[in-house]
Amino acid sequence: MAMKLQGSAGSSGRRRGRRTNRGSGSSHMISEINVTPFVDVMLVLLIVFMVAAPMMTVGVSVELPEHKANPLPVNQEDEPLVVSVQKDGQLYINKMAIAQDELAPKLIAITNARQGKATAIVVRGDRDVDYGAVHKVLAAINLSGFRRVGLESSPLAQ
Repeated sequence: MAMKLQGSAGSSGRRRGRRTNRGSGSSHMISEINVTPFVDVMLVLLIVFMVAAPMMTVGVSVELPEHKANPLPVNQEDEPLVVSVQKDGQLYINKMAIAQDELAPKLIAITNARQGKATAIVVRGDRDVDYGAVHKVLAAINLSGFRRVGLESSPLAQ
């Protein structure tokens, strides 16, 4: 009962075909891409942007009133000046604290520094601020000759 086993006669267990010399100095390219470093970098960037995004808002911290209206289109060419009115009545132009009587001269000086371009102004009033304080700001802006004025608010949470 003799059996003939295929490949046992003289092959000494080697495969037929192409030989590979791994580790013997020949150039062998790996055709797989290791994505682990890419994923690591993307996760780090995601965390950085999640932490930095809240700090990128212009101006000072105010609780804006909520609304149901659609947002107005924004012209990206000229960045508007942001006048913020905090709950205690403190005024800011962008992040610079100012007094009420300095508002008009500062706005005019900033506009002159922008070489006379028509400047848009956004008023950010805290939801708990006295209506009279916001009215004084709007009156000072109007008397200074600015006609492109908007009030910023937050969309209504649903």
